[in-house]
Amino acid sequence: MADQKNKRVKNFLFIVVLFVGMIPSIAQISESEKDNEGPVEGGVERKFQKKKKEREKPPITEYKIISYTRDTTHVDTTLSMKKEYKFNYLRRDNFELHQFSNTGQTYNSLAKVEDPFRLMPRFGARARHFNFMEVEDISYYHVPTPLTEAYFKTTMEQGQQLDTFFTININPQLNFSFAYKGMRSLGKYKHLLTSTGNFRTTVSYNTRNNRYQNRMHFVSQDLLNEENGGLRADALGLYQLAQAEGDLASDDREQLDVNYEDAQSLLKGKRFYLDHRYNIKRKDSTSSSAFYVQHQMDMTDKSYLFQQTNSSLFFGDALVASSLRDDVALEDFTNELSLHFEHKYLGNFTASGSHTNFNYGYKSVYNFENGDQITNRLKGETTAVGGAYENNYKGFDVYVKAKAIISGDFTSQNLQAGLGYVLDADNRIKLQATISSKPANYNFLLHQSVYKEYNWQREYSQDDLSSANGQNTTRAQFKNIEQQDVRLVLNSKKLLDVSAQLTNITNFTYFGSERIEVENPEVEQILDEAGNSIDTDQYRDIVSPQQASDEINLLKVTAHREFKFWKLGLDNTFMYQQVKHGDLIKNGDVPYNVYNVPRIVTRNALYFNDHLFKKALFLQTGVMVKYFSEYTADGYDPLLAEFYTQNEDMIGGFPVVDIFINAKVRQTRIFFKLENFNELFQQNIQLAAPLHPTRDFIIRFGLVWNFFM
Repeated sequence: MADQKNKRVKNFLFIVVLFVGMIPSIAQISESEKDNEGPVEGGVERKFQKKKKEREKPPITEYKIISYTRDTTHVDTTLSMKKEYKFNYLRRDNFELHQFSNTGQTYNSLAKVEDPFRLMPRFGARARHFNFMEVEDISYYHVPTPLTEAYFKTTMEQGQQLDTFFTININPQLNFSFAYKGMRSLGKYKHLLTSTGNFRTTVSYNTRNNRYQNRMHFVSQDLLNEENGGLRADALGLYQLAQAEGDLASDDREQLDVNYEDAQSLLKGKRFYLDHRYNIKRKDSTSSSAFYVQHQMDMTDKSYLFQQTNSSLFFGDALVASSLRDDVALEDFTNELSLHFEHKYLGNFTASGSHTNFNYGYKSVYNFENGDQITNRLKGETTAVGGAYENNYKGFDVYVKAKAIISGDFTSQNLQAGLGYVLDADNRIKLQATISSKPANYNFLLHQSVYKEYNWQREYSQDDLSSANGQNTTRAQFKNIEQQDVRLVLNSKKLLDVSAQLTNITNFTYFGSERIEVENPEVEQILDEAGNSIDTDQYRDIVSPQQASDEINLLKVTAHREFKFWKLGLDNTFMYQQVKHGDLIKNGDVPYNVYNVPRIVTRNALYFNDHLFKKALFLQTGVMVKYFSEYTADGYDPLLAEFYTQNEDMIGGFPVVDIFINAKVRQTRIFFKLENFNELFQQNIQLAAPLHPTRDFIIRFGLVWNFFM
């Protein structure tokens, strides 16, 4: 064990020396390229040509990125801590997520994210949706010259991540973009391959007078994961015994037995989205108002497949012994028409109406042994209306928006109101209140499987809630999830950014579990260093959809502050969560927590940055520590691709230390990181979820490179 760690330390030092040694060369190349610009002879002519070239190059602010909500930013090639936080598989800050061992696997949520403004049920397999790009995740572009961005990062074992993007304006009115994000990683444990692909293309068009504007996108995605059910009981004993025994290095993870090695899951999706508007009346020098009509169309197909070669006791009894296959699909077609009136003094008014056709389900009905039957399909349509108002007056931002389903197979409504005020150039405050009532996701209402215990149908109802804790043959009723929250946000450049949220949830819907022991003759007895037997009892969790009858009250406070002194920086993020009243639900005589989150989550980064080599290179290096308090984390069910509530196993209470060395040369940002560095001194025995290990120490490298043509 000591030799292996010494070897890893030597390898680490060698790579650091090599990386640092390359920096002067990169900077010198950059300086050489600068020196070679313009004619070799004639100082005045060379200076003139150089200035002319710089003058003709469009400013970076003209390379515009337009979001789903039409907020406009521009390409940013700077290097900061925000870029460090976003340099990951998801390409966004994952502060509220806890990673599994392999890139491309799911994440355990340190803070549960609810979307109160949705009307329809969502497709299931939510644990697979972290990297699934929805309508809100697609951006549109307007660029003066062709733009390319290339993202690359190493993975755990035998693979890589790549995200390439290209956009061009054929003319000032027409823009195209193409992008593909691909990833493959074998992982350090048995049967844990991940392979994902996200293709997207966008088109933006507007007439010369901007009276008509059109934007559309097409997205095709497939996320493949081999599933192993986590470590087997005896392997888990060895994993957690490794620190004391010193006989199991992270390089030997592939020797640990897993629950099965013949299953995989696949989430696929295709979407065509169209958003266009026609300006009937536009604001100009002679008019203070505008009026336009907008149409949005969303055609989405999703499917989730779980297949396994042979049945496993991990999921209970199965209808067949081999070639197991669960396949579910959703077809969703939504059209929304809205009218918008904007006035310089009165504000902006919106009225909308939408129609949705949905078709979710399986190919055949399911018959239980007692004669009960559940349907194979939830199919129908809904009609919704909505409205919105926003205005800005003397520093106050006021907005109200509401939507409701008025006819169809579901009932849903939401209302959001907010008030913001700009105190001064450095301080801004916002108060927001939201009320919503929405149905549970489709897989709570209907699920079929070749495994007998994974078949259920819950009737959607607005009547009094009946018992929802029965097994497969019941017709228990699920009511809408009622949620109210109030949020206060303060943004202060000189003090801190802080957000405080109070949330009340009634009829909280979740996957509950009941743990039972099972016999597995393959599981071996494990002894610790004192000769005592390690608990290797094999168990499995029976998972089923549940709805809490008690209210859940959540307080969530998040604060961020970055301190800078000289060339040093200290970036701090802190989150506090407290669940009260409804967090204890009686399961028989035993308290049962249904809303599990850690009390405290922190992330602190101490770093140094400076320009080197005549400002040809910008260097940023430091150490980052992330910590969350110990709690009973949700378990992961690969058949459902969902997390479920459990109250047996604890995770957390340990720091994760990363060391990073980042550099910027022109438009290239280079990232070098030692993840989970503290494992070099203490063997990793931590979990991301029950039975599922978290990441070991690894050295990773990557870059983001922008080409302006």
